[in-house]
Amino acid sequence: MPLTIVSFHAHPDDEVLLTGGSLARAAAEGHRVVLVVATDGAAGLAADTAELGARRRGELAASATALGCARVVWLGHADSGWGDSARPGGFSEVETDVAAAGLVDVLRAESADVLTVYDPAGGYGHPDHVAVHRVGVRAAELAGTPRVLEATIDRRLLQRAVRAVSWIPGVHARVADLDHAYTAHEDITLVVDVRAHCAAKRAAMRAHASQAGGGGGVRTLALLLRLPGPLFRLALGREFYVERARS
Repeated sequence: MPLTIVSFHAHPDDEVLLTGGSLARAAAEGHRVVLVVATDGAAGLAADTAELGARRRGELAASATALGCARVVWLGHADSGWGDSARPGGFSEVETDVAAAGLVDVLRAESADVLTVYDPAGGYGHPDHVAVHRVGVRAAELAGTPRVLEATIDRRLLQRAVRAVSWIPGVHARVADLDHAYTAHEDITLVVDVRAHCAAKRAAMRAHASQAGGGGGVRTLALLLRLPGPLFRLALGREFYVERARS
């Protein structure tokens, strides 16, 4: 029986890295996939920051097409930024029920069966990612969405990957605290095999061209796009989730 899956993210390009293969697989299998993004990513790093928010919304639309999403919703919150790009008044500072209202409307209108959010740590700690978890969980409660999946990465595999690439000149791991980022191996409850959908995932990643440069060093997106096909499937052919207990 086809399901309706709503995938909630903080910024354009977030939908690809943790959930892109899962969304492409779901769409290919006949499920309705709805992509909801809280901000336009205007505070993100980029080689050219002029009109960045509008550019990233366009990139999001192209990514969604590559993944087979049926609908894209931008909630219109401001990008909080992080570190040197931090901005006051962003999505992470909006009161939870206020921030959840737009997502609740989507969940109810779509009669969503599944909502994806992030893990409680927001993966690597970006305040907007932490807010996605908090706001998404609350929205699911208010809308009565029966199943919530926290998109994450197996921390043990991430630690191994960072060690493996640390010797490459110009590559710098940006995960500040690998002992607490994402999710411990033993807490992962769902692993989705997306190897057959890596072409769609890669096409969606390419759509986010603004995020392949800027910020100094080699950006994660650019590094991943350099991987040859077999290595890309090996590195990105599985996606990880923790299913929240149903109330």
